[in-house]
Amino acid sequence: MIVLFISHNNSFHVSLTLKFPQTSPENHLLTNTVHCHFPANLCTVSKISLESFRNMSDSVSGSDPSGSSESKGSGFDPTRIQEVKAWLLTQFDAVGKDVPEFEYTPRSIAHLHNIASVSQAKTQAAGIVANDFRQKAAEYRSQAARIRELLENVGLAQESLPSSVVGSAQVLSSVANLLNIRDTELSSFLVSMGDLSLRKSGVQEKRAKVQKESKVLLDYTRKAIARLTYLKRILAQLEDEVAPCEAQIENWKTNLPLLVSKEREYNQRYSNYKALLNRVGYAPEISHGVLVEMAEHRKELEKKTKPILDTLRSYQDLPPDKALASLAIEDKKRQFAAAEKYLEEVLQSALSTTD
Repeated sequence: MIVLFISHNNSFHVSLTLKFPQTSPENHLLTNTVHCHFPANLCTVSKISLESFRNMSDSVSGSDPSGSSESKGSGFDPTRIQEVKAWLLTQFDAVGKDVPEFEYTPRSIAHLHNIASVSQAKTQAAGIVANDFRQKAAEYRSQAARIRELLENVGLAQESLPSSVVGSAQVLSSVANLLNIRDTELSSFLVSMGDLSLRKSGVQEKRAKVQKESKVLLDYTRKAIARLTYLKRILAQLEDEVAPCEAQIENWKTNLPLLVSKEREYNQRYSNYKALLNRVGYAPEISHGVLVEMAEHRKELEKKTKPILDTLRSYQDLPPDKALASLAIEDKKRQFAAAEKYLEEVLQSALSTTD
């Protein structure tokens, strides 16, 4: 397994984990790991497992289609092998280590050649950038020497200037470097100061926003603390009530069988009373509530009829009328005679029927 890691300062770290087939019957893999530090500007290209080269996907092999086609068509490419060996030898010699032995397969050669190509390209690009920086530094040094010569010609050499002027120039240079401007012109300073003012305004706005949010969060925090205190107090009260509630629950558990037996007894008695009422012909119309309502209605009727009864009793206390009494006696006599006549007729009809 080959793993490349890029680090700063124009160097990278490479870790080679090489696994070789063992000659034992179990056919285990021998593993050798080498850690090296390469002083070059390289990029992390891939993480390759040498024991799984033949099972890798076509997308990985597509990074170098020409090399893959050659390896498939003609097996090993001697030129590529030599380039890979030379590159590995160069990199390991740079750190004072020997190149470890490992199995060269078409796929491993293709990927190592790809890594070497990218490494060389990155190294070349880094060299170009470094040369450009060197050229710029040389130009800056030559320009500084020319400006120093001009200042000396007009009598403004650094040695002849007062210390206050030198200090002011150094301060001006430091401010220019701090403001990241190319020169010390007044316009450049004004533009940079305007940019700083805008940035300051933005920072002040952000600060005001953050302060507002912090006040809101502080308010929420205070409310949360108050709520937490309230919940803690409630929790303490509930914890204090746990013991009495547990005792009451235990008492209920103890009385539960007794209550269940009482319930069964009352249900049985209710069934018996219901059957008894059905046998005696009980109806809802003669229930206690209905009887109470009828008694109240009777009392109301008695209250209404009491004046009439009192009036009738006053009439009963009067002396009897003889004319009316004689009329009543005559009426009763007629009724008695009619009854006797009717009785004789019935007897005569009964006798005639028997004959």
